[in-house]
Amino acid sequence: MPYFNYTYRRTGTLWEGRLHACLIHAEAYFLDRQRCIELNPVRANKVEDPADCRWSSYQINGLGAYSKLITPHPLYLLLGRSKSERLINYRQLFELQVEAELLKDIRYALITG
Repeated sequence: MPYFNYTYRRTGTLWEGRLHACLIHAEAYFLDRQRCIELNPVRANKVEDPADCRWSSYQINGLGAYSKLITPHPLYLLLGRSKSERLINYRQLFELQVEAELLKDIRYALITG
């Protein structure tokens, strides 16, 4: 394990870090990162539309499903004055492609913490 960790600049066991958490310091990136996360099943060819992913927060943020587990982020709330306006504006964010460079930056930030 030390060789592998040294070579790939990691620590701990091989299975450590499957899921990463990373603070988002710049609010400007919040919705971009959320969009990237919710598009992961689409990029992985698991679903054609983020709305089709059962476990995605897109169901709440874009379609209006209820969940007692999710509290809307203040930046999400700024997307519109009403719930219906926020849902429409959130879905419009997904009409744009995630730029490859942005996706690369987000993945690097998650890996390096």
